[in-house]
Amino acid sequence: MREPIHEFMKFTDLRDMLEKSGELYGDRPAYVFKTEEEGKFREITHKEFRDDVKALGTKFVNMGLKDKRVAVISENRYEWGIVYLAVVNGTGVIVPLDKSLPENEIESLMIRSEVEAIVYSEKYNDVMNKMKQENHTKVKYFISMDLEKEENGVYSEHELIKQGKELLEAGNRDFLDAKIDPEKMSIMLFTSGTTAMSKAVMLSHKNICANIMDITSVLRIYDTDRFLSFLPLHHTFECTTGFLYPLSRGSSIAFCEGIRHIADNLKEYKASVMVSVPILFEAMYKKVMKTIEKKGKLKTVQKGIKISQFLLKFGIDIRKKLFKEIHDTLGGNIRIFVAGGAALDPETEKGFNELGFTLYQGYGLTESSPVISVEDDKYQRLGSIGKAFPSLDVKIEDPNEEGIGELMVKGPSVMLGYYNNEEATKETITEDGWLHTGDLARIDKDDFIFISGRKKFVIVLKNGKNIYPEEIEALINKIEGVKESFVYGKPEDDGDYKICAKIVYDDETVEEIYGTKDPKELQEKIWQEVKKVNKTMPAYKYVRVISVTNKELIKTTTQKVKRFEEIKTVL
Repeated sequence: MREPIHEFMKFTDLRDMLEKSGELYGDRPAYVFKTEEEGKFREITHKEFRDDVKALGTKFVNMGLKDKRVAVISENRYEWGIVYLAVVNGTGVIVPLDKSLPENEIESLMIRSEVEAIVYSEKYNDVMNKMKQENHTKVKYFISMDLEKEENGVYSEHELIKQGKELLEAGNRDFLDAKIDPEKMSIMLFTSGTTAMSKAVMLSHKNICANIMDITSVLRIYDTDRFLSFLPLHHTFECTTGFLYPLSRGSSIAFCEGIRHIADNLKEYKASVMVSVPILFEAMYKKVMKTIEKKGKLKTVQKGIKISQFLLKFGIDIRKKLFKEIHDTLGGNIRIFVAGGAALDPETEKGFNELGFTLYQGYGLTESSPVISVEDDKYQRLGSIGKAFPSLDVKIEDPNEEGIGELMVKGPSVMLGYYNNEEATKETITEDGWLHTGDLARIDKDDFIFISGRKKFVIVLKNGKNIYPEEIEALINKIEGVKESFVYGKPEDDGDYKICAKIVYDDETVEEIYGTKDPKELQEKIWQEVKKVNKTMPAYKYVRVISVTNKELIKTTTQKVKRFEEIKTVL
């Protein structure tokens, strides 16, 4: 089992975490926002945030929402965080909903989770007004994040916080003294997928707190760090690592205004930490290298990398000074990038690290609260997802001759189960507590974990050979002008599979690279590049057929390709 490399604060539940960290960092900024005046920012301290949580929680209990389920849906914003902690510390069950869901799915999940209140931003006004009128759900309270006061039977979060503060001043301690059971379900999260397919993951205070403590024990974050929050908060990866974790460390959070604003936001907010998905970091790295090339500085940078790598052997690190211009394009303050949610291209990790950026790869599942492993200052190996967290045990089930089998995990951050789905719970968690991750992996002699791909996406050929689509996609994605790809097996009459690839080209760069934008000509030119990729692999892995398009692949809100949806478009 991996040993912690940093001392960390211990806490039993999220209220305990807020209280202990609040005592240490109360005066530090917790949230930073832009104002109408350029260059001027508004800050909310950790104490102010905690006061708002206590006030809203007090009002929720006063409204009869103790032990009830409350849904929250909005873009990433300050009010979302208050709702989350007011509910779980109150001690109800929070149900974060995916902000990109269509109206019918939002309603279906609200019915399935039996929520009695929902807090939402104005984007959902029409949806909620319709639900209020049709009355198919159990919702008693519709609460707006944007209204200043109650209007047409819709409550105002701001007004409820104000009323909660009055109750606290009058001596109401119902929320403050509410007894939290750390092992009981307090968070209900729906996995991505259609409503019928999505499962409701049940998590407890103990699950989430164990994960936060594990992260703190291997990654060093300071109260001076600022996180740029980009991934949707309803997703447990962002919720745990980009919201609860920085709150526990006294760090501050700024919200990204969108994918096109990342570089500007990193600079404006002086962000030092960003947690995101590999596809984002890969795009950032490609853009950085393309800019260097266009400026005619590629050879200079390559020479600088050689010199700085040589000096690193003697403990001399000049990378940030040497590549200052590159660092400035990404805000100039970045200390740590963390990638998770899918496999990170090793070239991107290596490239960023050579330029003096610290990029770690992590791995996890909603069912494990979510992080299972991550690289850090002490344990880093290119292509790996690091080592398992100190509180977790991992093993490989039924490894093949290459040592690849399903990754299994056991420990305090493993979910309680799936809500109202005993069958799925039994399939996912063994009787002795091992969680089936559904991912194929191998563990090397030093305990570094290497993910091969999803178990359910493996293409098994007639000769018994396994093909991991993600492995081939990573190679195709390195082809110039390729944005992303989708590798799949097309069933043949003889019962075998033909390996095919759907390739998405980058509309902005292909003409410059290949001298054409004609799809037929592009297909032929990219096919020549794919043939070169084929030569780097055994013959049974060869891609036999390709199709090209400029239309992006179907993805979840965290940019994971929806493979089951994509396969319908190609077969």
